Amino acid sequence: MAETPRVPAPLDDGQIKKSRASLVGGIAVAAGVAALWIAIARDLGVGHAGSVSLGLLVAGLVGLWIWRADL
Repeated sequence: MAETPRVPAPLDDGQIKKSRASLVGGIAVAAGVAALWIAIARDLGVGHAGSVSLGLLVAGLVGLWIWRADL
């Protein structure tokens, strides 16, 4: 009979940490992503409102992921 491996319990009860440093990092990364997106869109000649709006949405989602993942 095969023995199943034991999975150790997480030290923080599996809760997602949301520290202030992670929040600041998420905001900084989101600002950087937005700036790069807008700069690249302008260089490619597609700097219209739809492209910029999509870039801001992507930047916000990346920043939110950085904050929630505590990276």
